[in-house]
Amino acid sequence: MAYQQPYQNPPYGAPPNQYPPPQQGYGQPSAYGQPPPQQYGAPPPGQPPYGQPPPPQQPYGQQPYGAPPPQQPPYGAPSPQPGYGHPPPQQQPYGQPPYGAPQPGYGQPPPPAQPYGQQPYGAPSPQPGYGQPPPPQQPYGQQPYGAPAGAYPPQQPYAAPTPPSLGYGPLQQIGYDGVQDAEALRKAMKGFGTDEKTLIRVLSSKDPLQINVLRQTFNYRFSRQLINDIKSETSGWFEEGLCALARGPLQQDVHLLYEAMSGPGTKEKVLNDILLGRSNADMRAIKEAYQKTTRRSLEADVKGDLSMKTERHFLMVLAANRNEESAPVIPQQIDSDVMEIYKATEGKMGTDELVVCNILSQRSDAQIRAIAHTYQQKFRRDLETVIKKEFSGHMEDALIHQLRTGTDKAMRDAALLEDAMAGIGTKDALLTQRVIRIHWDRNHMQQVKGAYQHRYRTPLVNRIRGETSGDYENLLVACVG
Repeated sequence: MAYQQPYQNPPYGAPPNQYPPPQQGYGQPSAYGQPPPQQYGAPPPGQPPYGQPPPPQQPYGQQPYGAPPPQQPPYGAPSPQPGYGHPPPQQQPYGQPPYGAPQPGYGQPPPPAQPYGQQPYGAPSPQPGYGQPPPPQQPYGQQPYGAPAGAYPPQQPYAAPTPPSLGYGPLQQIGYDGVQDAEALRKAMKGFGTDEKTLIRVLSSKDPLQINVLRQTFNYRFSRQLINDIKSETSGWFEEGLCALARGPLQQDVHLLYEAMSGPGTKEKVLNDILLGRSNADMRAIKEAYQKTTRRSLEADVKGDLSMKTERHFLMVLAANRNEESAPVIPQQIDSDVMEIYKATEGKMGTDELVVCNILSQRSDAQIRAIAHTYQQKFRRDLETVIKKEFSGHMEDALIHQLRTGTDKAMRDAALLEDAMAGIGTKDALLTQRVIRIHWDRNHMQQVKGAYQHRYRTPLVNRIRGETSGDYENLLVACVG
């Protein structure tokens, strides 16, 4: 069942009264990524003037749209959430200072309360707020204000690396041995018939660390391969979903990348979903696992399947040299990026594609969010609309994916799920892959469910039930939660 309204991104950071808030309450559809009233571009009373970046949005579906929760922390401070192994992407980690909090100058030691290397997991170091003047002395090698170039200067103030997502980092010791669940899985697949409900219950409820322990325990305890047993006892998209769960997020990424580039043609959407918008740590883990599993270089396989400027774009992505999320958002650099994008697109005849690719592939999510906000303020045009006008095909899709990762990751994933279900027939491969990829981070899944409800005015679970059936339906519904 296709959703008839086109998926569009309204002007990001629209000034007050130009795009008034919707008259109906939460749940009224809006264009892609349209922020709640007084969120972007229209700061509430007492908020700093233009130049400050929009604060993190409230989690979708947690309170009436636009209403602050009871005992809300100060504007711009993060809302504490229960951790699912680590803070969800794009949300200010618990304990991070609000925008504008001072930080020690470049080269000075960190605050005494946080010894080097001991800051909370995933918490970026304090940084000056967007819109505040940069430190009096620029770090060595930093370009002066207004200097042209499509990339930041080679030397930046030290930024704490963004930690890998759960399942992409080094092995960890956890309080789970997997024995009971391994025996339940063996019993569900042993003998005549298969207990599908047990397979769904056990596999859909595990986090990335637990699923790795469970798979290894099953393989060792029974001298069998869990994935092979699943394949022999199930079929269709139900089988595909169970195998995706059993592999875990990292090995599933490797499996899908290899399949996408094997044989004739390339599944561009799979490459976009897996490779774009990833942290440097996750990208390095994917490249290492791909090399170890396939004995092939991921860069070489991408070069062999893509061509021309799209190939160069993805090689920029695979270089894994994005600015870390703890890197400062410096207004002069944002303004410079905005002008570079304008001069490469609307400001000239033709389009200099690689300038835009370079900026969106190297900037952090926070910097991309500030770029989109500033572009709208300066030129009264939405950056996503500009990209759609100036680009086409795979490169357009890739740039839109990178932009939406920075501006609203939950709404990005809600749109990807709808894309897999819209139109005649369901794109079951994409739907299965995307649901299971999102489900590994339960906090993010709740954000996506709220974003989907807000954008399409129907619960995500109901939409999935209408497009699937049987054990396959039950599996995806269990993953969505």
